[in-house]
Amino acid sequence: MKKQLYLYLFILSALVSAFTYMYFTKQLAFEKKNNADEMKVVRDSMNMISNKMSDADYFSLEQNQHAQDYFEKYSIQQLIPKVREALLAFNDDPKGNMYTGQDKIGEQKFIINKVKILNHRWIIADYSNGQLWGDVLIKYFVEENGTITFQTMDSFLYPKEQY
Repeated sequence: MKKQLYLYLFILSALVSAFTYMYFTKQLAFEKKNNADEMKVVRDSMNMISNKMSDADYFSLEQNQHAQDYFEKYSIQQLIPKVREALLAFNDDPKGNMYTGQDKIGEQKFIINKVKILNHRWIIADYSNGQLWGDVLIKYFVEENGTITFQTMDSFLYPKEQY
């Protein structure tokens, strides 16, 4: 009787072990397939975002080789911050940044917040006075002596939203 009990317990434990092995093997295969599918989705999303970023940076000095060739005697990595800082330095004027194309309204002056250098000649910038916002297109020149001059080409002030 004892031998039969051990035999039944051995068979039962062998069956449980076999079923457990099969279950975990299939679960592992399922997880690998799921992970592969998720990785494909993530790769596709990253490629899509990369393409969108490439399209968005099409109009930038960093990506435009023709515009970079125009500044052949300058380092683009040094020139871009220099141009940006030169333009933002005008924010310190008590009347506001004169290149926004807007005069001071009341006590609040217009200052430039964000700057995007499009190529060797154009800058687009966002400006505000805390209540009103606008965009400005600025033409810039890098002189032979390294100084940078600006000229406002067009400016747009968005209408104040009514709530």
